[in-house]
Amino acid sequence: MSIRTTIALDAMGGDNAPGEIVKGAVEAINERKDIKIHFFGDQDKIRKELAKYEYPADQITITHTTEEISCDESPAIAIKKKKNSSMVMGLRSVKAGDCDAFISAGSSGAVLVGGQVLVGKCRGVKRAPLAPLIPTEKGVSLLIDCGANVDARPEHLLQFAQMGSIYMEHVVGVKKPKVAIVNIGEEEAKGNALVKETYPLLKECSDINFTGSIEARDIPKGTADVIVTEAFTGNVILKLMEGLAATLIHVIKEGMMSSTRGKIGGLLAKPALKETLKAFDASEYGGAPLLGLKGLVVKIHGSSKAKETKNAIFQCLSFKEENINEKIRERFARPVKEEEVAGKQEGTGDKPRHSIKTGERIRV
Repeated sequence: MSIRTTIALDAMGGDNAPGEIVKGAVEAINERKDIKIHFFGDQDKIRKELAKYEYPADQITITHTTEEISCDESPAIAIKKKKNSSMVMGLRSVKAGDCDAFISAGSSGAVLVGGQVLVGKCRGVKRAPLAPLIPTEKGVSLLIDCGANVDARPEHLLQFAQMGSIYMEHVVGVKKPKVAIVNIGEEEAKGNALVKETYPLLKECSDINFTGSIEARDIPKGTADVIVTEAFTGNVILKLMEGLAATLIHVIKEGMMSSTRGKIGGLLAKPALKETLKAFDASEYGGAPLLGLKGLVVKIHGSSKAKETKNAIFQCLSFKEENINEKIRERFARPVKEEEVAGKQEGTGDKPRHSIKTGERIRV
């Protein structure tokens, strides 16, 4: 099979770089022949890690970089000044079209700034949200946004819902994905100002299958496929779910090891329990893509190990095969039609209304 997709990999970003990053990449190319990995980072350190494995050498290239961006640096300043860093060089390779996607476990802020400044947003996209897949009782849901836009406005959340629907339908395979907005109750009248202003835009949008509000307790049940919120709330939800899952696993293991009966029961239940817990392991689903950019940028956890790195690489393959960037670009580049204007209520003068499709303010 010919190599079709080239992934730029930040070999120096994250707590376990470059070891786990390199290991995950090697595992990926040993499973798939249609991938090429382009490492950006300290070539001596990368080659030292590669020497531990057997792999098809023609599927790996290295660009040596002399700088790294740490998490305690100002993202904007670091992106601007550290032009020879593994992150900046990797992002520029996507911008130039040399690589199809970029993956990093490095500074979240730098990835967000670099993605939007160096790669750039698609025409018509107002904000680029981070959108991780989260495990639920029914499979996975997309949480959008989880860390990129804490000051989002209603028109931004509308676009998040539209981009999230495109992703879930074409990458995950969910037909007419259910879209819900995070709220403190199911009633339409509830919520803060942002939710109350966003709700009617989502309700009137013909692009999405909007089902109303979703409370935090219902998110793990999988009642919605696309969960829309601003980044502050989304990040809290994401980290609470991750922390709760880790705590439950720890408590279950301790309970099983507390007595002879528990150890015997644990041994019998281990195969089923292992399979169940695997489904709730976030690393199984790769990273969080920064949607709405001209190229694919994926952020993985700072503590990512080989499995999450490998799955993020496979995630990029699916993203490219389904032409998600092109679908988003086409969706937001097309002009708004008169019949797509939200509300269609009577109006005069300079009273502004939202477009259902783009969230643009339109004078009627």
